[in-house]
Amino acid sequence: MATGRPREFDLDERLDRAVAVFWRQGYEGTALSDLTAAMGINRPSLYAAYGNKESLYRKALDRYMDRGAHVREAFAQPTARAVAEHLLRGTVASTTGGDAPGCLMVHGALATGEQAGTVRDETAARRRANETALRRRFEQALLDGDLAPGTDAPGLAAYTVLVWYGIAVQAAGGATPEELHRAVDIAMNAFPAP
Repeated sequence: MATGRPREFDLDERLDRAVAVFWRQGYEGTALSDLTAAMGINRPSLYAAYGNKESLYRKALDRYMDRGAHVREAFAQPTARAVAEHLLRGTVASTTGGDAPGCLMVHGALATGEQAGTVRDETAARRRANETALRRRFEQALLDGDLAPGTDAPGLAAYTVLVWYGIAVQAAGGATPEELHRAVDIAMNAFPAP
């Protein structure tokens, strides 16, 4: 029985290239020709390895989230305040360092037309999942006595997410790390004491 030719490229390395294209150009701003050129593969190879453009975008989101070490590290911090600060400062670093064009979770699928509604919805669902995880972490902090009784954990999570993704929007618009760290300083001054 004949088998197909083995792949001559590393799937993860090519997926990283797709992440970079979607990150810079967003979902709708990225043409298949942009992806094949950046990934160094032809369309049939792209389809065979990753599926269609939407499927590739979902895989790119997974890969992007897997690489978000500062988010995982933030949730491992011992206090609610440390979680928020690590998350926000890590976002400044990840959205302004090198050639980082902001946050794929924020601008990758915000400006999309009707035909890309499922991509927009998928990205929004992932952002909501992040907020839910943060709310749960803050609710646990309430139970542990790490936040003052009566602290609005859902509201605090929503506020932190607002600053988190706002950092990414401002970074994409050219804000400097210094400007963004000043904003984080203000946010942390507003963070409730235990």
